[in-house]
Amino acid sequence: MTGWLSYASFFLVFATVFAIVSLGLNLQWGFTGLFNVGVAGFVAVGAYTSALLTTPKVGWPVSVGVLVATLVSGLVGLCVGAVVLRLRRDYLAITTFGIAVAIQTVATNATPLTGGPFGMQFIPRPMQAWLGTGLAWTAAYLALSLALLGFVYVALEKLVSSPWGRVLRAIGDDEETAASVGKRVFVFRLQSFVIGSMLMGLGGALYAHFVGFIAPEDFLPILTFQIWAMLIVGGPGNNRGAIVGAFVVWGFWSAAGGVLRGWIPQAEQARAAALQVVLIGFLIAGALLLRPRGLLGKLRNG
Repeated sequence: MTGWLSYASFFLVFATVFAIVSLGLNLQWGFTGLFNVGVAGFVAVGAYTSALLTTPKVGWPVSVGVLVATLVSGLVGLCVGAVVLRLRRDYLAITTFGIAVAIQTVATNATPLTGGPFGMQFIPRPMQAWLGTGLAWTAAYLALSLALLGFVYVALEKLVSSPWGRVLRAIGDDEETAASVGKRVFVFRLQSFVIGSMLMGLGGALYAHFVGFIAPEDFLPILTFQIWAMLIVGGPGNNRGAIVGAFVVWGFWSAAGGVLRGWIPQAEQARAAALQVVLIGFLIAGALLLRPRGLLGKLRNG
């Protein structure tokens, strides 16, 4: 029984972290129409920033490290957005993808700072000194992650239901029309991109402190694919959909991995891992056929 509870808590922590990242992408794409294909890069910025600040060499508290990581991710989003957000959707996608690859390459080659391909170990885990490494700590971290997810959800709901959020939805629906009525489209797009990047960095920091080890291979383009799948399945333009999609897709991904590991010989496990991506592709295709707007659908402008 304890083993099942540990696994369930472990699964839910990851799903909660991905839900926070998915909410960031939903603000960018679901509401504002920003085609960001560099999600993994911003998650990596948050993870490495918090990990570096909380290691024994620096010694900052985990809470401060997570906060600074969120802000640094937003700063990176500001610098990137100021340059690339004037591009159209396809060019924006290509550019953000290239930026994410560049960030991952820096993490791989900046060995003195990031540990290079060997990664960073012994990242501090909050509350572990009191609760140990078992179920109690995992459950406490889950409660913390859920609390942050709840805070992010409530804050975003207030933002997107405000006049600012209505402008974002107008830009996402028809950018030229929004500009024709005097809205500063670029400024709103940049604000949305920065806040979304902050949430991605927050997710990255939470991931780093939960796992206790990060490496460049944790932030490959497949992570961006997973987050996009979560948003598409859940329903872009709906914060609840972004959260539901994260839990559904991560559950499907985990179950598919378990089935493949049980059915396929050990020698073929590396190749079989690619089948998980194929299965997620089928899930997206099925979701789009049955629910074109996602499981919860896109909310209409209020």
